[in-house]
Amino acid sequence: MRRVSVSTPASTANLGAGFDCLALALNLRNVVELWDAGRGGGLEIDVEGEGEGRVPLTPGNLIYRAAERVFERVGRRPAGLLRLHSVNAIPLGSGLGSSAASIVGGLVAANALVDGGLGRDDLLRLAYEMEGHPDNAAAALLGGLALVSAAGDELMVRAVAAAPLRVAIALPELRLSTAQARAALPELVPLKDAVFNLGHALFTVQSLAAGDEALLRWAVADRLHQPYRQHLIPGYAEVVAAARKAGAAAVALSGAGPSIVAFAFQKHGEIAQAMQAAFQAHGLAARTFVLPVDRQGVTVSVTER
Repeated sequence: MRRVSVSTPASTANLGAGFDCLALALNLRNVVELWDAGRGGGLEIDVEGEGEGRVPLTPGNLIYRAAERVFERVGRRPAGLLRLHSVNAIPLGSGLGSSAASIVGGLVAANALVDGGLGRDDLLRLAYEMEGHPDNAAAALLGGLALVSAAGDELMVRAVAAAPLRVAIALPELRLSTAQARAALPELVPLKDAVFNLGHALFTVQSLAAGDEALLRWAVADRLHQPYRQHLIPGYAEVVAAARKAGAAAVALSGAGPSIVAFAFQKHGEIAQAMQAAFQAHGLAARTFVLPVDRQGVTVSVTER
């Protein structure tokens, strides 16, 4: 019997100016185990940790749906009872790439289970098709800082080694769907704002690669998404201000939110506490995390019994 275990990191996307183009892998991981248990056909799913009791244990499960994409693509699937066990550390709906981690975990696990032979480019394209944007999935697959460009069938991805920094994150108890956050964005933006973000996104990459605190503080400024989304998060401006006052080099909305991520080279605990207190002042409880950049990306191990 072949048993596959896949570990997939969280990610924070956009990083201020790099809307839908930049994502950074973070060392908070979901683990997916997948194996053919024999004993006829069927499917059994169980979930531990984040999402336990909320994540469907049916064929609608996102990890299983991703696995099915691989089985269909390669024309092979397990003959017996398929068992799927996931242990989730990434909070759902947090802006920390939970769905991308689930999709990547399912794709990689299924590919390894049936010797599908799909490369990372193939897997990323499948993830892009499922999620509609490839930034979080690219970071989860490759680790480090992922640069992506996607439009229609075009998909270009590169990974850049980021400096060994940690981030402080505050996640308020607030339900905010990606669909809500997308709906807040205008269909058209002024040309000057697009040009502004292009320049700042380029320097965001340079600052993260070099660990340049002063440059990063300037580079994450954004005019394409955060000004339109911040009203969805009570206390957003105060949380950002509190993080900067506590010593953050730069602060940004993590993905579509509601998490707020602070980039710092020291005082991570103090920054996280300051953001948490600012949320509490607006009536929102908040969880905090201090996470290093993940450099590995997805990892997979296979055992034969």
